[in-house]
Amino acid sequence: MADTQPNRLIDHALWSGRLFGGADGTWYPASETRDVIEPATGERLAQVGLARPADVARACAHAAAAQPAWAALAPRERAAVFRRAAAAFERDADALAHYIARETGGILAKAHHEVAEAATLLHLAAGLPLQPQGLVLPTTAGRLSYARRVPHGVVGVISPFNFPLILSMRSVAPALATGNAVVLKPDAQTPISGGFLIARAFEEAGLPAGLLQVLPGDADAGAALVEAREVGMIAFTGSTTAGRKVGELAGHHLKKVSLELGGKNTLIVLDDADLDVAASNAAFGAFFHQGQICMATGRIVAHRKIVAELTRRLVEKATHLPVGNPASGTVALGPLINARQLQHVDAIVRASVEAGAVLEAGGTYERLFYKPTVLSNVQPGMCAFDEEIFGPVAAVTPFDTDDEAVALANRTDYGLSCAVIGASVGRATAIGERLKCGLLHINDQTVADECVNPFGGRGQSGNGCNVGGPSDLDEYTQWQWVTVKGAAAPTPF
Repeated sequence: MADTQPNRLIDHALWSGRLFGGADGTWYPASETRDVIEPATGERLAQVGLARPADVARACAHAAAAQPAWAALAPRERAAVFRRAAAAFERDADALAHYIARETGGILAKAHHEVAEAATLLHLAAGLPLQPQGLVLPTTAGRLSYARRVPHGVVGVISPFNFPLILSMRSVAPALATGNAVVLKPDAQTPISGGFLIARAFEEAGLPAGLLQVLPGDADAGAALVEAREVGMIAFTGSTTAGRKVGELAGHHLKKVSLELGGKNTLIVLDDADLDVAASNAAFGAFFHQGQICMATGRIVAHRKIVAELTRRLVEKATHLPVGNPASGTVALGPLINARQLQHVDAIVRASVEAGAVLEAGGTYERLFYKPTVLSNVQPGMCAFDEEIFGPVAAVTPFDTDDEAVALANRTDYGLSCAVIGASVGRATAIGERLKCGLLHINDQTVADECVNPFGGRGQSGNGCNVGGPSDLDEYTQWQWVTVKGAAAPTPF
């Protein structure tokens, strides 16, 4: 299917077999290339350069060389770059959304959301250079004491395939805005949405050369980025398995690291809930973007009085949600990202059914298109209860008391997002306050992020750091304490 929307940011001739950055901020040939495959069709969408460790090492050196001048630039000049980049995304929004849908397998509404949020993140970043950059501290007479925020130098960003534009921009924009250079390694499955579109926007916006390096690559490129001497911080978003490796390597090199990882998120539906609304929320949380979201509703814990009726309504939704090519604009679910992920989802469903769960809907697939699936009678110890599925599976578990609902929700090593739906806000909030999670939603589902909020999980969902909103200044800078005297005075020695 050909892209027909006019645009200026999408240019296959620029990035075909190339990487972005270097010393002069250009597109340069890579030693290796890789095809980008459109999940819905299996056809080649593009060919891009693939970075190896030596490429990453050179990029980090170039970024470090460019960073001091950028940090010294007047705050208003830095801010203007982000406003111009945001304008580029807003201008080409339709064409970019269509491209993102094709590269990621997400529906057009999700792709439009990515473009809009990327522009919002850039506008928020434009405000960071104009925020107060420190504090004056109490001290003795004749001495000035203050603490100021200073950039890490070079920030390495490793981003995933599921929301590639947002989850790259979420770190790239504030890291640059706070005076750092950035080396971005997007997932090699979505290098354009997660990397090259960002490079194009900043290139058009006049970001000084060398400050942004974009290098799609595999695990060896990610390891090289973590190990690079010039890199002061790593911002990683991805699976818990990969995040643990990144965290271990960063710890060995004493790097600051922000880990935004997976989740096994619970939606609790109380017996006084509006079941039409609850089913709508549960279906969205479980099925949106084929469940390939760290905040996806991985468990639906429903009161036994209403669990059968809620399940019936979920089955009705699952059987009527159209699945197909997201670029058509007429479907609710697209394909999973690759065959490996599809087999992972199917294995969890089959193992859970063998363990006693009931397959109420779905459980079948064609190519990479997995049908929306509903499992009932899901119990602790079953794969569908314990493991992050990252697929369109609604796993329903009954409970009898509020205490039992809390215990079921907290029975996980993850701790990202939880939600409670019920008519009594007081009761739902009281339950919510007992849930071990970084994100809590009362009378909503588990998939939510508004850019201005601190975002982070606990346990296997992350290392306790938060990104976004009020957290960004703390994440992408470090404190430096400074004292000044009018003249040096003798000490007791």
